[in-house]
Parts: sequence; C-alpha cells; structure tokens
Amino acid sequence: MSKVTVVDHPLVQHKLTLMRDKDCGTKDFRQLLEEIAMLMAYEVTRELPLEEIEIETPITKCKSKIIAGKKLGIVPILRAGLGMVDGVLALVPTAKVGHIGLYRDPETHLPVEYYCKLPMDVAERDLIVVDPMLATGGSSIAAIDFIKRRGYKTITLMCLVGCPEGIAAVQKAHPDVDIYIAAIDEKLNENKYIVPGLGDAGDRLYGTK
Repeated sequence: MSKVTVVDHPLVQHKLTLMRDKDCGTKDFRQLLEEIAMLMAYEVTRELPLEEIEIETPITKCKSKIIAGKKLGIVPILRAGLGMVDGVLALVPTAKVGHIGLYRDPETHLPVEYYCKLPMDVAERDLIVVDPMLATGGSSIAAIDFIKRRGYKTITLMCLVGCPEGIAAVQKAHPDVDIYIAAIDEKLNENKYIVPGLGDAGDRLYGTK
C-alpha cells in the first residue's frame, strides 16, 4: 500500500486556512497555492538520493553531496494543477513540465481526458503529479493511468486537500504511488465536493464560475 504523508508544517496549515476562507480573493488564492506547493515540494523531495563529489571551495578542496539518480518531472492536472507548478519549479528549476487535461463529466462525475503531453525522456524522469483537490480520486487515478501507459514508473501524487474516499480510491488503483497532502478533510457531499474543502479550486484560482 502506498504511503500517505500529511504535510502539517505550521506555514502550510496557516496558508491553507487563508485559502479556505470564502473571502480569499483570486490574487491571494493564487499566491498562497504557489507558496504551499513550494513548501510541500520540500517534503516530497526529502528522500531524493545523494552522491558525494569533490569540489573546491575558496578555502580548500572537500567532499560534498549533490542530488543523484533520476531527474524530475512535474505534471499538473489541468487546469487547477497549473497553480502548483511554479511553486515546485522554484525549488527544482531544472524539472520538465508535462500537462494532462481532464474534466469531470457533470452527470457521471467520471474524468474525461482531452489532452496529454509528457516529457519524452521516460527512463530519466521521476514524476510528481500535482492537483489541489483529491475528491473522488477519479481525475488522479485517470492521470496516473495515462502516465503509466506511456512508460513512467516512479510517480508521486501531491495534493492540497483530500478526503478519505479519494485517498482510498487512489491507493486501491495505484498502490505504488505515494501521496503527499496538506489536509485530509471529513467527506464528500452529494455533489462530490470535499467538506469542508475550499470550493472549486480552478474557479477560485482563475476567477471563473
């Protein structure tokens, strides 16, 4: 079973509370999401492998560590996931960015793919899939399905707010994908929105309805 890590750093929890407030405007919502994504990326990358190399400081030669292993890729689930990309890139500026476009059918609540473009160097990338909300889990499961079909194997899911139903669904469908999340909320309502949640992240991010 995959690992679920709740990133409960005080700064993350403080900024998430500000985002939840219905009076948080688009500009602030967008900035807070980017900041939380950067803080969460710090935790997601905590276990990256290191290797020792020799360098020369202004004082003397020494051995020091750099990141080893595969390169990273970031894959936002459109459209709300885009709001998390710059925060991750602030920490990992060399990461490549793919995009997966999904929308939730209003009748069936199932995800429909309309776009998928990923980095070509499959063997060299570990991917971080980003999406603010983990509600039913349908979009995340579908996105990871698409990624795996294209040959990627090491995938991490990073979300802002989720619920037990969505987490369980992702773990059942993809037990090899670790989940990082800032908050696990109570439940889904009859419209498949997270309660208490923060509303529609895409609409709040871009000022649409």
